Amino acid sequence: MGDHLQFPHFCFNCFNEIKHRSILDSAMAPAATSIKPRDVCVVGVARTPMGGFLGSLSSLSATKLGSIAIEAALKRANVDPSLVQEVFFGNVLSANLGQAPARQAALGAGIPNSVICTTINKVCASGMKATMLAAQSIQLGINDVVVAGGMESMSNAPKYLAEARKGSRLGHDTLVDGMMKDGLWDVYNDCGMGSCAELCAEKHVISREDQDNFAVQSFERGIAAQQAGAFAWEIVPVEVPGGRGKPSTIVDKDEGLGKFDAAKLRKLRPSFKDNGGTVTAGNASSISDGAAALILVSGETALKLGLQVIAKIAGYADAAQAPEFFTTAPALAIPKAISNAGLDGSQIDYYEINEAFAVVALANQKLLDLNPEKINVNGGAVSLGHPLGCSGARILSFCKQFFMFRFDIE
Repeated sequence: MGDHLQFPHFCFNCFNEIKHRSILDSAMAPAATSIKPRDVCVVGVARTPMGGFLGSLSSLSATKLGSIAIEAALKRANVDPSLVQEVFFGNVLSANLGQAPARQAALGAGIPNSVICTTINKVCASGMKATMLAAQSIQLGINDVVVAGGMESMSNAPKYLAEARKGSRLGHDTLVDGMMKDGLWDVYNDCGMGSCAELCAEKHVISREDQDNFAVQSFERGIAAQQAGAFAWEIVPVEVPGGRGKPSTIVDKDEGLGKFDAAKLRKLRPSFKDNGGTVTAGNASSISDGAAALILVSGETALKLGLQVIAKIAGYADAAQAPEFFTTAPALAIPKAISNAGLDGSQIDYYEINEAFAVVALANQKLLDLNPEKINVNGGAVSLGHPLGCSGARILSFCKQFFMFRFDIE
């Protein structure tokens, strides 16, 4: 960084099976003279801990987790809920949540009934696409204060009796796993998303050892960041009722990090391909529960209300290719986002690429010739967890905690 303080540029990436999205974020505390009226300013962020599958947060619905994150982000931003003009919130597994999940989360956080709320389902990209839509509404002059983010409780995704409505007269009924059907299955090729990861590994010559090494590194970086307190500021502790007279439990740490065992990870059997398979439960992201929220305001409003600007969204981009090649769509979107921000690759200090599978980060690192020391420096979805609708927003919270802890600034 040199002898003087430079503010880093971040490229954040999240994807679903067809499209990939990137947001270029300049992490800084800008002087008032550097903030323009229609700049998209991030003034508050908060996330719940990432709970494990059927783990510490499984008794809470996705909408409840969303409310907790939104309420905390608003308080940290010092923005009154009555000032919010619109909410865009990601959610993928919406079955059994009831109507309009984003609106449920917003009202639960104290946002008025008059505020427009929209639920975004772009699979893994939901939380990030919600943020892009929020940013666009500010840039266009439609809104000045917007809540964006995402939420998911994969633990509470129901199983379906798909044919039950037609009646069940004779024979066995079949249960359909809603989480698999609506969140983890490539409907175009009728296979699990892990099979696409296997295809990626084969095409780009990425070995099982490479993937395991990356997964171990993700855990080690995540654990180091947790121990250093790097996640503590962004996480809002969640009170989980004990039930039947039992005391409540406070959950304030990402659950997956506490289960790390490198030796066991390297011994796991392939999950998607019996002969020669390389993708395992250990080098793939973990099924999780969680929510994350960001408060975006126009530059004009930030100055008017005297809000602390954490970062400005400088650019973003989408990219698409065949569904089975979703794994390498980031290599298309990242250059577009950087260009749309008026920058070039040499100016990017750090990258966040969603670790749906270890092979995803490795393949895009290879295609873009990125320095591995600049990618997911505090771990990612392999170690922290991947609640589908939340992850795109979760990785956006990285900018402030990195800025605070790497540069020792409040």
